[in-house]
Amino acid sequence: MTDDTQTKPLADTSTSDITMLVVAESQHQRLALSETIRGCGFTLIDSVNRAQLKRKPIRNKIDVWLIDGDYDDDTASMIANTQSKAVLVGFSQAPYFNAIQYYAKWQRKLKRKLAQILEMPVLAASPVYEHTQPHWQYVVLLGASMGGPSAVKEFLDNLSPDLPICILLAHHFNPSMVETLPRVINRHNDWRCQLITSTRRLQAGHCLIAPINQQIVCDSTGRVIVTDKTWPGGYKPAIGEILKNASDVYGSRLISIIFSGMGTDGSQHLATIQDNHSQLWVQDPRLSTCPSQPQSVLDSGYCQFSGSPTALAQKLTDYIAEMTQISYSLS
Repeated sequence: MTDDTQTKPLADTSTSDITMLVVAESQHQRLALSETIRGCGFTLIDSVNRAQLKRKPIRNKIDVWLIDGDYDDDTASMIANTQSKAVLVGFSQAPYFNAIQYYAKWQRKLKRKLAQILEMPVLAASPVYEHTQPHWQYVVLLGASMGGPSAVKEFLDNLSPDLPICILLAHHFNPSMVETLPRVINRHNDWRCQLITSTRRLQAGHCLIAPINQQIVCDSTGRVIVTDKTWPGGYKPAIGEILKNASDVYGSRLISIIFSGMGTDGSQHLATIQDNHSQLWVQDPRLSTCPSQPQSVLDSGYCQFSGSPTALAQKLTDYIAEMTQISYSLS
């Protein structure tokens, strides 16, 4: 569904000046639509489901709405109030990001649709999705809370930074620990640990630490994007949300390890994670300062390995060597 009579004024507008809003129930679909929009150079105002749309007052100008699902009366009323130029309704399901060929084909189809609707033929001719081969082959997500710093440090102390992996750490910590945590966990090892303060690209030999005040999302090009949204629920950062997003994006290239911590954050979405063929390991609860977090994952029945931080580092080293058929050792 589009209003062609109103899209003509957009044809001569810079893409960065054209604002868009995504409405979709599936988080994966929202991420795929959002990434494509950003890749085209448009300005994404927000990406929400219907419940969030009804709760959030829309104060920005929205030129184009992308709606994955039914076009109901409530949505129509909201759109009318924003004086939008075009509405796109209904999209095929986006392939998983790690299915690079199929995902790129899906993006090209959406790009052609936008080019036609907005009368921007140059958009169809320009690349929207550039997948450069990263210097890493696996993403390792570490989740930790109370008792986590010492466990994560022991893990990194026994893990070579020369492995073809990058590390993303989601750690519940107080704001007062922001400056000290990177120094604590990379003391006596050569991992480069840094807090994420703006959109960054995952790098081999680096451990990026998720912020506590802003949500992050991973995309298919290896970027970790900082959004203007806060974390849902009481855990900050929300390990379960990062784990679900990273699993959807990287599939079998993701290895998640849950360390010592209080609560059950990280045990959500585990069935979905298994469907994506991601690895899930935990620190042995008996060896954890606070066992409830790893125990909740262990109790789910989806955990494939449990051990001490040192044993987890050795397991990861062996797993990478087996999958890449290259031997690695910590010098």
